Amino acid sequence: MFTRLMTLTSGLLFGLGMMMSGMVDPVNVIGFLDISGDWNPNLMFVMGGALMVFMPLYFLVIRHLDKPVCDNEFKVAKNTIVDPKLLTGSALFGIGWGIAGICPGPAVTSLSGGNTGIIIFTLSMLVGFFIVGKIASRQ
Repeated sequence: MFTRLMTLTSGLLFGLGMMMSGMVDPVNVIGFLDISGDWNPNLMFVMGGALMVFMPLYFLVIRHLDKPVCDNEFKVAKNTIVDPKLLTGSALFGIGWGIAGICPGPAVTSLSGGNTGIIIFTLSMLVGFFIVGKIASRQ
């Protein structure tokens, strides 16, 4: 129960922060990605602000923990190989982010606004997850 409450609280804080900073608006994200045009540095300040809150907490508390607060052990990826599958997925993610101006976390947060474009984006993303899952299960 505690783990679910922490997960819910973390998600709500993340979503609230994204909404308050304006980063659920694709115009702001595209403005940040447009480094050769009318560049908007706001996303950099949002990330910097998040790091300013997280880093002291990490160095003073989290780094010294033997196990996570909400689990029995840390889950660390064992695969360290950069393979074509990783590169392809990363490229597709980046292209999608650049075209839509929205990344999956803020897209889910933006669903509450009822924006048709965000709803279509999120449904398309879920269909993509499903298709990739089917392809991966065949291999």
